[in-house]
Amino acid sequence: MYKQLVGIMSDSHDNRPAIQKAVEIFNSRGVCLVVHAGDMISPFTILDFQKLHCPMEMVFGNNDGERIGLAATFKEQATLAPGPRQFSFGGRRFLLMHESGCLEAAAASAAVDIIIYGHTHDIDVRQGPPLVINPGETGGWLRDRATVAILNLESLYVEIIDLK
Repeated sequence: MYKQLVGIMSDSHDNRPAIQKAVEIFNSRGVCLVVHAGDMISPFTILDFQKLHCPMEMVFGNNDGERIGLAATFKEQATLAPGPRQFSFGGRRFLLMHESGCLEAAAASAAVDIIIYGHTHDIDVRQGPPLVINPGETGGWLRDRATVAILNLESLYVEIIDLK
């Protein structure tokens, strides 16, 4: 049976080699959506994200200072907006945010199936409902560990993948 897979990343912070590796992994695994929980940083990262074989859902992070440029650059490939924001995909309701300020309240509300956040640079996977996912930091700058996640929408299994 076909499995719907979602690639999840956050805090890539202009680390183009890490972004390129993430894109390569997502494409090779056949993900049908990539979710980025903020802090892409510069519009030039589109050069790497354009190689994805699927659409993206994104939110701004606290370090995404050039928001107009990012939104204009990514408009063809991704939905990029301030968070927290909800969207649906593959029969699941998502809440996407960068910072975790409303995480506990959102988790208690049961209005979504999956919450994705970033900002802390630390991996956090909590079985739900709702399922809570922080894929860690794709950039690898703070924790010296560059990671992404792949979510199986059918089983809700989350695989953390090291990029280094």
